[in-house]
Amino acid sequence: MERAEEKRYGEKAIEEAELEPWENPTPERDYMIDITFPEFSCLCPRSGYPDYATIRIRYIPDRYIVELKSLKLWLNKFRNRYISHEEATNEIYRALEETLKPRFLEVVGDFNPRGNVHTVIRVRSDGRYD
Repeated sequence: MERAEEKRYGEKAIEEAELEPWENPTPERDYMIDITFPEFSCLCPRSGYPDYATIRIRYIPDRYIVELKSLKLWLNKFRNRYISHEEATNEIYRALEETLKPRFLEVVGDFNPRGNVHTVIRVRSDGRYD
């Protein structure tokens, strides 16, 4: 007789993940934090096919920085969601903006080509898109 499969510890951790702000150890100085998450995935809301991307986050912290394990687990929550490239990138931006309130923030969703189309979504706090 087969038992119902229990969730593994990693699945539970991802399901419960929340972005965790930490105190900035050097709030008096402007410095840039660059984070790359090369294994982002979500599902196309139209076809259900998987979409893969590299998410790049750059920010100048104010009072808070993001705890990296919490960010990794939180980004993995997207893997089973039906969400567009644009919505996913903007949602990541919004969540980081609300949680950290950084001096500067940029989130780039660089989505792998599918159907011979390559999409890059960029959201910045300074509105510069040159």
